[in-house]
Amino acid sequence: MRLRALLETDALGLRLLGGEDELDRSVRGVMTTDLRDPSRYLSGGELVLTGLAWRRDAADSEPFVRILAGAGVAGLAAGEAELGDIPGDLVEACGRHRLPLFAVHETVAFATITEHVVRQVSGERAGDLAAVVDRHRRLMTSGPAGGGPEVVLDLLGSDLDLHAWVLSPTGRQIAGAGDAPLAGPVGAALAGHHLAATRSGRRAPHRTTVDGITYSLFPIRNTGRGAVPASRDARESVLSDWLLAVEADASDWPPARLDLLQGVTQLIAVERDRRDAARTVRRRLAQEVLELVQTGAPPAEIAARLRVAAPVLLPGLGAAPHWQVVVARVEWGDAETATGGQAASGPAVAGGPVAQALLEEILVDPAVTGPDSADRIAVAHTDDEAVALVPLPAVTVPAPGGEADAAPSGAVAEADPALHAGVLLAAVREPLSAGLANDGRLTLGVSAAVHSPEGLRGALEEARHARRVAAARPGRVCAAGHHELASHVLLLPFVPDDVRRAFTARLLDPLRDYDRRHRAELIPTLEAFLDCDGSWTRCASRLHLHVNTLRYRVGRIEQLTGRDLSRLEDKLDFFLALRMS
Repeated sequence: MRLRALLETDALGLRLLGGEDELDRSVRGVMTTDLRDPSRYLSGGELVLTGLAWRRDAADSEPFVRILAGAGVAGLAAGEAELGDIPGDLVEACGRHRLPLFAVHETVAFATITEHVVRQVSGERAGDLAAVVDRHRRLMTSGPAGGGPEVVLDLLGSDLDLHAWVLSPTGRQIAGAGDAPLAGPVGAALAGHHLAATRSGRRAPHRTTVDGITYSLFPIRNTGRGAVPASRDARESVLSDWLLAVEADASDWPPARLDLLQGVTQLIAVERDRRDAARTVRRRLAQEVLELVQTGAPPAEIAARLRVAAPVLLPGLGAAPHWQVVVARVEWGDAETATGGQAASGPAVAGGPVAQALLEEILVDPAVTGPDSADRIAVAHTDDEAVALVPLPAVTVPAPGGEADAAPSGAVAEADPALHAGVLLAAVREPLSAGLANDGRLTLGVSAAVHSPEGLRGALEEARHARRVAAARPGRVCAAGHHELASHVLLLPFVPDDVRRAFTARLLDPLRDYDRRHRAELIPTLEAFLDCDGSWTRCASRLHLHVNTLRYRVGRIEQLTGRDLSRLEDKLDFFLALRMS
């Protein structure tokens, strides 16, 4: 809006004191201040309202006006309630800096002017943005998107002063406006809140606060022609839908602005549908390779199929010197549904497609932004299980003699680019657990790297076995890797619960009881002693104890349990008891 429009609005009670030639300036916002230097809060284009409390004498006007003019404000409106007439030194300073100056009658509250300006500016911007969004929607339905979600987010920032990001279900940034990426932990927290709210059946947008900043979360789901009915079970899509996070509190937004944001989410949903369609070929090729591997096809046939699929599965890579296999399984219980607390009804939710979408997201480096960062991940699914074939550009493969094979000729050796189960889940466990709620479970298994198609079948079995190990653990989201299949960890999950409880109680309960009665620390001492391989000096140093104090504690452990910690068998029993407790 223009300054001239404000002057012509009788209800605002503004009187022009200077700057008639500058009344066509645009007003982008309004700010009330009585600071002597408000520059840090100014971005340009504001109508500044002041009660003149900053002015002590005539010399104060010049620096105050100079600061406003330097910040590019649209105009200054001074209230008459404090001093009556506006001081002449302020009028003269505004004239020198060509800054329009208004007097605000003492009967008019600054809040009245602020509300009027905000309403007018927001209405104009929303109208302009709605037209732009509508134009983009028509373009996207008739041809290539051109620009992607970033274009729409830039419009939200420039036209409505809204900072917004498109996030995946794990909180990874898909798109953002400008050069202000959302911090990873913040994205994960927002995604977790969104998933939890969706599973509880709450109506969007969802409002939450992270690190003192309020966000409103909008689901990105295509509800237009051909869309799945809204009454579907939310578990089918809650772990795969994107969301729009807006740095604002939408709880008091007018319906027109909410409708506009819904239009923005529809625009982004159309773009996502286009990109998902491009994955259809990749998924089909992955399915064909998986069927060959599972049916025991000759390695030469698998290798030939991979060579044919390479241009699609490995764009820009040509061939994969090494592969890993990741298996995921999503299982849903019958206790809850997406609407929260209701008895389950209708057909069971298939876990395979959900696990497939999750693997396509989990296997992307969380530090990589953008919707196309999973181009080299091929995922297929059968029943409730999804299988990913992950190419690795270069890994170090241990040779039979214990030496490491050199990287392939021409390849650039990397610092262990292989996937690790723990690393995969570090950034996604919290948000995914919220989406799984109390009736869903995700378990993953990761194979070792293999350097030829001949090893894919073994890698698939290894990944499936690791997933079964993960499934024996507590928690909504669990994973296990190939390295755990060659240690005691493989055995522990399959020990019956009653045997586990009896074994740990016999060894550890006397120590726990003693710690509780005497406020001692025998259990932490035992853990540290075993972790230090029975070294008295290293353990004492770790616990910040004198060696004699450590010897006293170990002696007490042996006395209470009847075991001898100098014997390997007793050390092993304590070690396993701690692991199973």
